[in-house]
Amino acid sequence: MAFAVVAGLGLSLACLKRSPEAQVPGLIADLKNPDPTVSGKANLELIRLGEPAVPGLVEMLKSDDVRIRTLAVTAFWGLGAKGHAAASDLAATLADPVDSVRLGAAMALDNMGPPAREAVPALVRALKDRDARVRQWSAKALGSIGPAAEKAVPALVQAARSEGIRPAAEEAIRKIRGLREGQPILEPIPEQ
Repeated sequence: MAFAVVAGLGLSLACLKRSPEAQVPGLIADLKNPDPTVSGKANLELIRLGEPAVPGLVEMLKSDDVRIRTLAVTAFWGLGAKGHAAASDLAATLADPVDSVRLGAAMALDNMGPPAREAVPALVRALKDRDARVRQWSAKALGSIGPAAEKAVPALVQAARSEGIRPAAEEAIRKIRGLREGQPILEPIPEQ
């Protein structure tokens, strides 16, 4: 009899577990907490939840508070492809006035990979960013997107002329074109 009561309680407790969507508002509030322990745990839990966390994190991207926007891009980096629904929002964040936020957005798009394909135009613009790290990670993100970023190749060729971004731009072209290391990234120009 005692086993039946305990078993019944276990089932009831399992039924009381909140859905991922219901957990997100509390986790977003914890993510904004200035205590790094609380914020860090919330970040990990939001990453574990995946896609249900995206709308709350997108709202954080719109905050006037740089710390909040930084927390959001960091969480999106952790989400990787699970954050694909925010690709256009992260693309818009590449125009943020704060260098570190733009950098975080480029890194998040890099970690997202092919699902970030709608961010290609913004990443191409970011190849001319004033911050060298943003330019480098934008090139890496274009490479991670792969063949869907083919239209970015001319901008990557231009970017490769800059010494600081050359390796990232050349690697991105290789990834976009499916080339192996050592293969030329551009076809020879035919003689006229």
